[in-house]
Amino acid sequence: MNEVPQLLNAVAAGDTQAAERLLPLVYTELRRLAHQMMAHEPPGTLQTTALVHEAWLRLTDGRDQRWQSRAHFIAAAVQAMRRVVVDRARRRRRSKHGGGQQRVDVQEIEIAISTPDEDLLALDDALEKLAQLDPRKAALVELRFFAELEVEAAAKVLGISAATAARDWQHARAWLLREIKAQRSG
Repeated sequence: MNEVPQLLNAVAAGDTQAAERLLPLVYTELRRLAHQMMAHEPPGTLQTTALVHEAWLRLTDGRDQRWQSRAHFIAAAVQAMRRVVVDRARRRRRSKHGGGQQRVDVQEIEIAISTPDEDLLALDDALEKLAQLDPRKAALVELRFFAELEVEAAAKVLGISAATAARDWQHARAWLLREIKAQRSG
């Protein structure tokens, strides 16, 4: 597994052969994360394999991005998967795709990913604002909410203690709930 960080950097530099060698090393983990993310989605919306492949394309799109470790790459993959899910929700929200559907209020942040598109988009907008204020907390929310990682696992990916992750999770949830409520009232 020591090969993964070197391959990640080679892929980021545009080495297609490195990408071919890397994908089998991380594919199982990416599929597991995508499966967790899609577990509560209605059937027929997006398949796990399609989510992994779309995220992979976004991660290896030729931008010069360096990943410090496998954990950093996994966090980036979760973020790419989130973007794919949110982009699909935006497309469904458009009027030609049934965008006039009624909104449902969210009581807690710990809702399934199958939330109505309006709620998912409100969460995404709030998460983007949080990322500007505190990128680590935003990354933690992505790992906890979208990838459904436990606090300890998310802490490991982020390279922080479980206690810090638990504290950040509490603060981030409270901030996001306030922000989403403010969006709805404004």
